[in-house]
Amino acid sequence: MKKIMLCCAADMSTSLLVKKMLASAQERGLDVEIKAFGAGEFDDQFEHYQVILLGPQVKYMLSGLTQKAEPKGIPVAAIDMMDYGMQRGDKVLDFALSLID
Repeated sequence: MKKIMLCCAADMSTSLLVKKMLASAQERGLDVEIKAFGAGEFDDQFEHYQVILLGPQVKYMLSGLTQKAEPKGIPVAAIDMMDYGMQRGDKVLDFALSLID
């Protein structure tokens, strides 16, 4: 199972993106767990996931969060703003999967 964490400011619009990503994964028959958390929960959650994607609202935190996750071998990346805004769950899912070994 692939485990993907989305991180945002308050877990609002990102939750909708999670639903679209899960729908895309289900259509493809992929075994994934995708959850969204607010940035304040990062420290408690990130070690449970294989990749962390940041919403545009918290993109400015990329460097600091990468420093926390890098020693565990967990990639952290920002979601493309257009894919996020258009809620392209399939594209965001593809991006997350490309970052997992």
